[in-house]
Amino acid sequence: MIRIQLNIELNYMVDTQGADFVFNIHAARTPSQAVSAERCVISQAVDTSVHTDPASGNRYMRLRAFGGPLQLSYSATVDITHHRADPSTIAEVPVHRLPPQTMGYIYPSRYCQSDRLLRLAANQFGYLAPGYARVMAIRDYVARHVAFTSNTSNANTSALDTIVEQVGVCRDFAHLMIALCRACNVPARFATGTDYGADPALGPPDFHAYVEAYIGDRWYIFDPSGTAMPMAFVRFGTGRDAADVAFATIFGSVQTQAPVINAWAVQDALLGIEMPHYSHQALSTDDGAVRLH
Repeated sequence: MIRIQLNIELNYMVDTQGADFVFNIHAARTPSQAVSAERCVISQAVDTSVHTDPASGNRYMRLRAFGGPLQLSYSATVDITHHRADPSTIAEVPVHRLPPQTMGYIYPSRYCQSDRLLRLAANQFGYLAPGYARVMAIRDYVARHVAFTSNTSNANTSALDTIVEQVGVCRDFAHLMIALCRACNVPARFATGTDYGADPALGPPDFHAYVEAYIGDRWYIFDPSGTAMPMAFVRFGTGRDAADVAFATIFGSVQTQAPVINAWAVQDALLGIEMPHYSHQALSTDDGAVRLH
């Protein structure tokens, strides 16, 4: 088991007319991710509501802020239990055998235009035997062809833009890998967490986007940008692409500051809690079938 202590601070200056916010920064509660010691403090005296989506397990907090400064502080202790498997034993699932819950992740979406990448996917990966190794080949292709460069994309950048520009941030790497997986008939979804283990040279700790692909009998974790440590990913949300799981969606005029994020691991051998590390095993924290309502 991996234990991550998480602290997130978000700061905004809201226009005098106020603004509406939808946050997706609460750690998801799943059969493999237990959340305790959770606390959310908001600087303004406003009402909040947290809704758990029954299909995805994502937790969304809504609030209406007054004009002026707004600070949100979230902290939690998150225990993650991974399913670990030998990659050579994991096969792709034929479309006719895919569980209904996965089908929404095999179609094109706003940022992952898989229908526009069918020929590229066939040329690059069509000759490979289906399975975990082929999905890893897609992950490696994206890592080779896209350079991680800050401030090179925006909220409108899609997988097609990234394959042309060949630069981007973690969100862009994830969108391109998802689109190529779907073009190979592999369900793939966008996941959000934090970049525990990232090189400090890339900047201060931040939110992170990665990929979960449905192969074998569950969703397995892939990090196409290669900038963080998958074993330490605390899941906030999963969706078709970034449009579904933005950490903050804002309706109104607001000035934003960079998030302040701290995530650190706790080790306790007596409790079976180990430090995160890089692993050659396939890692999963979701079987794609069971959801907490």
